[in-house]
Amino acid sequence: MDNLYRYITRDGSAVLNVLNSTEIVRQMERYHHTSATASAALGRVLTAASMMGYGLKSRDDTMTLMIRGDGPVGSITAVSDGSGNVRGYCDNPLADLPEKSPGKLDVGGLVGAGTLYVVQDMGLETPYVGQIELVSGEIAEDITAYFAYSEQLPTVCSLGVLVDTDLSIINAGGFLLHLLPGAEESCISAIEENIKDLPGFTELLSSCMTPQDIADKVLAGLEPDFLDSAEVSYRCSCSRERMERVLISLGAEELTRLADEQDETEIVCHFCGTKYRFPRDEIRALCASASERDTDNNES
Repeated sequence: MDNLYRYITRDGSAVLNVLNSTEIVRQMERYHHTSATASAALGRVLTAASMMGYGLKSRDDTMTLMIRGDGPVGSITAVSDGSGNVRGYCDNPLADLPEKSPGKLDVGGLVGAGTLYVVQDMGLETPYVGQIELVSGEIAEDITAYFAYSEQLPTVCSLGVLVDTDLSIINAGGFLLHLLPGAEESCISAIEENIKDLPGFTELLSSCMTPQDIADKVLAGLEPDFLDSAEVSYRCSCSRERMERVLISLGAEELTRLADEQDETEIVCHFCGTKYRFPRDEIRALCASASERDTDNNES
């Protein structure tokens, strides 16, 4: 399990989230068997989604971060709850590209050009949806641009995933810094100076820096105060009951067709790969629930 930490400058000008997401990304790789570059791409999205979702008003609220690019990896999706627990997948986990330079994975090339979407579902009738065109496909730059243009919130984002030659995850993590309304110019200047020559996040982790060490470096001279922390993990919410609801949503006609054509219907969870198998008699039983739902929808 990983830990996410939040800090605020003493003058209230900036809030900083710091996350070592190594275990989250390792669990993702175990589920999806991603290539090196796909691990970096999906791992960065998962890390960002965890930090963006943490702090939603309710633990039942969700924040979905979607990257829809035209690169070989296809679409990337990550979903975080209000506690920062996250799950995700990409269309083509085995997609890969040659390194841009020694030790530099071509995440931007794997993602390609496209659109970043942020969907916040807070139990209202309609979820909030924000979007921007991808800036680079490198994820951190795109997250920064999203907050600047869609939320009008000046932001600094750093994300990294370090992959070993055997495709295992050495470390992963990131930070997300927001300048709050009325931020002092002196605070802005100090942060710009602090991050100007800051190494990549995986390099910080490789040098055994803790989240507190990283916060002290990013917010040097600004007297950062610790706000709170949370244990976060890769957590899939799939269940047999959820898959039954998915099947019922197909409608009675489609379920009848499935029952007529095959002895067993299999549904695989995108997020964790768990397989749910429904024999013909269960599919026929779900037809009744689907028929009731269809009737209720028609009457309303």
